[in-house]
Amino acid sequence: MGKYFGTDGFRGEANEVLTVEHAFKVGRYLGWYYGQEHRAKVVIGKDTRRSSYMFEYSLVAGLTASGADVYLLHVTTTPSVSYVTRTEDFDCGIMISASHNPYYDNGIKIINGKGHKMEAEVEAKIEAYIDGEIPELPLAKKEKIGRTTDYAAGRNRYIGYLISLATRSFEGMRVGLDCSNGSAFMIAKSVYDALGAKTYVINNEPDGTNINTNCGSTHIEVLQQFVKDNQLDVGFAYDGDADRCIAVDENGNVVDGDLILYVCGKYLKETGNLKKDTIVTTIMSNLGLYKACDKAGMNYEKTAVGDKYVYENMCQNDYSLGGEQSGHIIFKKHATTGDGILTSLKIMEVMLEKKMTLGKLVEPVNIYPQLLKNVRVVDKKTARENPAVVKAVEAVAEALGDDGRILVRESGTEPVIRVMVEAGTDELCEKYVDQVVDVIHAEGLAAE
Repeated sequence: MGKYFGTDGFRGEANEVLTVEHAFKVGRYLGWYYGQEHRAKVVIGKDTRRSSYMFEYSLVAGLTASGADVYLLHVTTTPSVSYVTRTEDFDCGIMISASHNPYYDNGIKIINGKGHKMEAEVEAKIEAYIDGEIPELPLAKKEKIGRTTDYAAGRNRYIGYLISLATRSFEGMRVGLDCSNGSAFMIAKSVYDALGAKTYVINNEPDGTNINTNCGSTHIEVLQQFVKDNQLDVGFAYDGDADRCIAVDENGNVVDGDLILYVCGKYLKETGNLKKDTIVTTIMSNLGLYKACDKAGMNYEKTAVGDKYVYENMCQNDYSLGGEQSGHIIFKKHATTGDGILTSLKIMEVMLEKKMTLGKLVEPVNIYPQLLKNVRVVDKKTARENPAVVKAVEAVAEALGDDGRILVRESGTEPVIRVMVEAGTDELCEKYVDQVVDVIHAEGLAAE
């Protein structure tokens, strides 16, 4: 990770960590970088945060000042920007969003011409330009100054693409959608209505400050209650930029990314469409998923946390399905990023083709209780490699055996060690997590 760009773009509180000056310089550099041999074409989308408009105009000013032509999708989802970028010959795409973060945060996600997250070396050059380590770039003059075009048609083509992926009508299905007062509010209901579902939508009235506030995939309890109150067949909750999906079954139970990977992976395997009979997960996926995969004859890979690493593994090994517990699910045949609405359509496909409820489809998976505690430390590497800590972790692993696991890792963004235990009961999780956390404190490694 760089100084400004993390695993998911340049993110932070608007006008505090991420400023309009930063956005302007990002635009200036990208417009120049892609415009050295031809007039650059860049497409921009944004979520519903109040600050997204401010950053959109700053990026446009920087891009057009460097001679790039800019196409505005307006409020749309991250996966739609990826889709439009890769299918309509854009040099790059930009999404203005802080995903599941609070409304006062925002971010700039840069997508390359293939629809993938931007290469780290390009982000490093942008950072160098922001910090004045690269000489000032030339400004476009006269007819070389870029222009801006309304490109809502690109978003509409994406909606058409999603509709085209459905294998059958959703007629007769009662579906709940929690749009998180975010990007999905412009798209999700249109797709489900077009496919014939009886669609019940909540949290689709964004006001600039209510995105992700007690709604969406990070507050799934709202949709759980809604599905039960309205006796719906299934519910889907998206996050702010709709690259995540968490489902709720007909009984109001949560179906997270691990369970979605199982349901869709098993179906793809049965239909001969799961390449190498393998799904790609992260190290945070639940032990219950792996045990269920073993029984179903599915193989699995484990990557570092982050859909970026999941997708890299999928590309390197030609796998077709991967994702995270948080609901970032990648169907490589159809998308290059996690896509919440696409994920929900794929779950609907399995339910309809197999004529089974979502509750029945997830029954074979016994999710293990899981507890994660964060410990703020003076130095992450020192804490993780401390001999007493290592010994404590090994003792827990031995005690758990095949009936659980412990994972201790450094946070990628904070001075924090994350201690996670999965075990047969919540009490065991608490006991073993505390054993390790207590050693971290006893060794004087925690920051007071």
